[in-house]
Amino acid sequence: MIALLCLVFTMFQDVLSQPAQPLVQINIAPDHEDWIYDIGEQVRFNVSILKYGNPLSDIEISYEIRPEKMDPVNKETLTLKRSETMIKGGTMDSPGFLRCWVYVTIDGKEYSNMATAAFAPGQIKPTVALPDDFMTFWNDAIKENNKIPMEARLTLLPDRCTDKADVYHVSLQNFREGSHIYGILCKPKKSGKYPAVLDVPGAGIRPYYGRVDLAEEGIISFQIGIHGIPVNLEKAVYDDLMNGALNSYWTLNLDNRDKYYYKRVYLGCVRAVDFIASLPEYDGINLGVTGGSQGGALSIVTAGLDKRVSYLAAYYPALSDMSGYLNGRAGGWPHMFHPGDSSHFSDEKINTIKYFDVVNFARQINQKGWYSWGFNDNVCPPTSMYAAYNEIKGKKELHIFQDARHWTYPEQWNMGKQWLLEQLKE
Repeated sequence: MIALLCLVFTMFQDVLSQPAQPLVQINIAPDHEDWIYDIGEQVRFNVSILKYGNPLSDIEISYEIRPEKMDPVNKETLTLKRSETMIKGGTMDSPGFLRCWVYVTIDGKEYSNMATAAFAPGQIKPTVALPDDFMTFWNDAIKENNKIPMEARLTLLPDRCTDKADVYHVSLQNFREGSHIYGILCKPKKSGKYPAVLDVPGAGIRPYYGRVDLAEEGIISFQIGIHGIPVNLEKAVYDDLMNGALNSYWTLNLDNRDKYYYKRVYLGCVRAVDFIASLPEYDGINLGVTGGSQGGALSIVTAGLDKRVSYLAAYYPALSDMSGYLNGRAGGWPHMFHPGDSSHFSDEKINTIKYFDVVNFARQINQKGWYSWGFNDNVCPPTSMYAAYNEIKGKKELHIFQDARHWTYPEQWNMGKQWLLEQLKE
C-alpha cells in the first residue's frame, strides 16, 4: 500500500512539474560573437524561432529596438520567411546598450526573448557625482558605529554542523544600542588560522543557512542578513515583513542621508568585518567579500569602506548609477528615478542617493576584484554596472556571459568562487 501511494505521489509530481524550457524558443543574438560594437557601427540581430527544436518559417513576428529600459526607437512587424532572419538594429552615437525584443504568438500564446548589443561599454561614464564630503560622511559614521559595543552572541546550530564545520547563529549590535544584524557563521572544526569570506545578501527578506561549503574547504564564512531580524526563523515571517513593514525598504527615508535605510545596512557590513576580525581563528590577513545583485553592490560598498577587505567577487551589482534615469539613460536597481515613477523626484532624495550609490564606493576601491554579469540583465542594466566598474582603480577582471539575465550560469558562479578561493589561499 505504501509503495502504491509513493507511486501515485511520484506520478502526481510528474504531472505538476514544468519543463525547463518553453515549448517555443526564440533564438536571438547580435551578429558579433562578443556582442560588442564600436560607436556608430551597425548591429544586426540574428533571429530564429524553434518548436520541438526545429526552426519555424512563414510566421509573423514583431520586434522593438530600444536602449535598455528606455522607450523603443524602432518597432516593426514582419513575416519570417526563412528559418532565420536578420533584423537591422541600428547603432548608437554614445557608449551604451541597444536591446532588441522579439515577440511571436503561436497557438494563441505569446513568447518573447531579447538580446543586447554593447557599444563601447568600457567608455561608459557615471552620471552620479561624488560629494566633496563623501568619505568624511562615511568615516564619521563608522567612528560613531565603533562606539557601540558589538556584543557578539553566538548560538551553536548542531543540526547544521558537519564533521568538518561548526555552524552558529550570530547576533551583533549595530547602528544604535539595541539594534542588531544577524548572520550565520561557518568555521572549520580543525583548530588553526584561516582566511575568511563575508557573504552579503541579494535583495529581499529570507532565512539564511550559511556557506558550509566554504568552511569545509578551510575558509571561515559569515553570511549576513541586513534587516535587523534573526536569520533562522520560518519563511512566513520574512514573507509577512516583505509584504508589510519592510515593503520597498530600499526607499525608506530616502529624503534623509542619516536615516536612509541603507545607512544601517552599509554600517552593518563594516560591523560584520569587525566581527570576523575578532575571531581567534581568523588569520588576520586574507578577507574576501562576495554576493550578487544587492549583494554585488554590498561587496563593492564594503570593500570601498573597509580596507581590511583583501578581495571581492561581485556578481551583477545593483544600486549602481541610480541617477542614470535623470540623465536620459538606464539607472541601476531599484529604479527609483525611472520616468514612470515621479514619487522620488525631489532634491533631497536625489542628493541622498549620492552617498549610497555604488559608483562612489567603486571610486574608493584599490583591492583586487573579480566581476561578472550579462548584457541581457533587465534588473541591473549593464550600463549602470559598467558605470561603477569603469571607475575602479584597483586590479580587476570582468567576465561577461553575454546572454545571462539577472542570474548566473553554474559555470559562472563556480568561476567566481574558485577565483576567490585562489586569492585567499595564495
